[in-house]
Amino acid sequence: MPGLLRGVARTAVVAGTATAVSNRVSRRQQGRWAAQAQQPQGYQEPQGYYQQAPPPPPQPAPTTSTTEDMTNKIDQLKQLGELKAQGVLTEAEFEEQKRRLLA
Repeated sequence: MPGLLRGVARTAVVAGTATAVSNRVSRRQQGRWAAQAQQPQGYQEPQGYYQQAPPPPPQPAPTTSTTEDMTNKIDQLKQLGELKAQGVLTEAEFEEQKRRLLA
């Protein structure tokens, strides 16, 4: 029974870490998009008779695919935590796989 509780606790920690990282990345992206929206477009001198149009603003990613992607990452992190708790993965292997998944 203590082994099961320890595994559940580790899984909760891993899932919480994944959520925190995801939220931080989302806030950073929103900050960058807001900074880009506030920057004035520089004046471009016309070349001949044609003037180059400014590029369109970046479109935010749809939230459904982002949510699904995060759910998949959380599920994968849970599986990694379970494998580590069972002794299949070492601490170093677990950290490496977690780093790859969150990159």
